[in-house]
Amino acid sequence: MKPNIQQLNNLTIQVRRDILRMVHAVNSGHPGGSLGCTEFLVVLYKHLMERKPEFDMNGIGEDIFFLSNGHISPVFYSVLARSGYFPVKELATFRKLNSRLQGHPTTHEGLPGVRMASGSLGQGLSVAIGAAQAKKLNNDNHLIYALTGDGELQEGQNWEAIMYASAKKVDNLIATVDLNGKQIDGATDDVLCMGDLKAKFVAFDWDVVEIKEGNNIEAIIAGMTHAKSLTGKGKPVCVLLHTEMGHGVDYMMHTHAWHGKAPNDDQLAAALAQNYSEDEVDY
Repeated sequence: MKPNIQQLNNLTIQVRRDILRMVHAVNSGHPGGSLGCTEFLVVLYKHLMERKPEFDMNGIGEDIFFLSNGHISPVFYSVLARSGYFPVKELATFRKLNSRLQGHPTTHEGLPGVRMASGSLGQGLSVAIGAAQAKKLNNDNHLIYALTGDGELQEGQNWEAIMYASAKKVDNLIATVDLNGKQIDGATDDVLCMGDLKAKFVAFDWDVVEIKEGNNIEAIIAGMTHAKSLTGKGKPVCVLLHTEMGHGVDYMMHTHAWHGKAPNDDQLAAALAQNYSEDEVDY
């Protein structure tokens, strides 16, 4: 049975607590983008995707997700752990020596839920397209989901992939762009303005769904359900997810400063106080 909205909101708070504690413990990591995508990944894994309880690298007979902007690994690891892929207590090893939970996800340690290494930006969409075509060859009608950053789309390989996906009618793919308008060096418009992304994807012959409230669980469910309804119709689907970097922690929002910086002790306490829940079960 799928969790209800309140349960999804409670899990979102828990995941935010995980993110904050993970990066604080090693004074390293990327909390901003992780917090901004928390609602999305919670909805994806707990409500939207058709998943098997046991992890299988091939992912036959189930939906598959690829994280392209791998620096937001804290949210990815937390959601994977709290979806049963590995013990929640393992989150305490984040970014430590010999941990399976490295700063960017890798496959060589065999961490359940991780199907590609995504330390270098710009590659995830290409991998997702390959997996989507493999599903077609296997007569597997499940979907491939991918998440990229908006700043990441400044990488040229993405646009080769976007052109290829529409030309080859890869219509079992939903690629979501975390549209928060920020990257490590500042606003995306200041670093390298990409103009009207919706118009660009439409020009590349994709169907496009826009989710204006990308940190609202009900809006995400509605938007992603609509995106899913567009699959299988000859075009790949792009979701433009408008999020706020650092969402849920007041001093991390509306700035790019927390893209890759960990909170100190006092800042952690303040952030956890803003994300209190009677249901929390910290690792």
